[in-house]
Amino acid sequence: MTAPLRVILELGKKRRIVAGAMDWPGLDRWGTSEEDALRKLVSYLPRYARVVDRAGLGGEFARTGDPTVVERVPGSSSTDFWGVAHVPSEVEREVLAPPALERRLVLLEAAWAFFDHVAETVSPELKLGPRGGGRSREEIIRHVNLNEVGQFAGKVGVRLPPGIVLTPEGLAAYRLAYLQAILASNARGESAHRWPIQFLVRRTAHHVMDHAWEMEDRDLTT
Repeated sequence: MTAPLRVILELGKKRRIVAGAMDWPGLDRWGTSEEDALRKLVSYLPRYARVVDRAGLGGEFARTGDPTVVERVPGSSSTDFWGVAHVPSEVEREVLAPPALERRLVLLEAAWAFFDHVAETVSPELKLGPRGGGRSREEIIRHVNLNEVGQFAGKVGVRLPPGIVLTPEGLAAYRLAYLQAILASNARGESAHRWPIQFLVRRTAHHVMDHAWEMEDRDLTT
């Protein structure tokens, strides 16, 4: 028995479309058309499988079938500029049952663990872009962690000094507080300000995975 790969498409106003796997947080890719976005999403399944394995969901992931578009969402100018989902879908406004949310948070934790592993193994300096730009490894780590505590966590009431994530102990404490706040908000049927809880989890995991894959692709070790 296979289960469809449920996909949300966010349609930019001009040039980019983001495809997000609804049930697999962090598996989001953009393309220049619906077909291109879906093709890129599918091409990343083997890379995302390493996150799934960390979460202990490899068997379920292996039974995933072809992509099925469940909703098309009109995007914004930010969709085009960043190639990242910015507008929540209607289907994500559903308040998840605790086991369903806990499953997604296990995947978010696996995404964090994968990001940390990649950060420990890639070269300190990374391959430069075509115009000579691009963050170093340490700059990416700081960006991901500081952005998360500064931009995402506050949506569920986690108010901590951003610098807490700059030490291993502080990062672990922050992540635990964030997970607990997400669970508590969902239990109360609350959204994360203007974002549904499902969308918050998807956006958080996508930001983590996007930069983990960036580090892999720019690694100079090999």
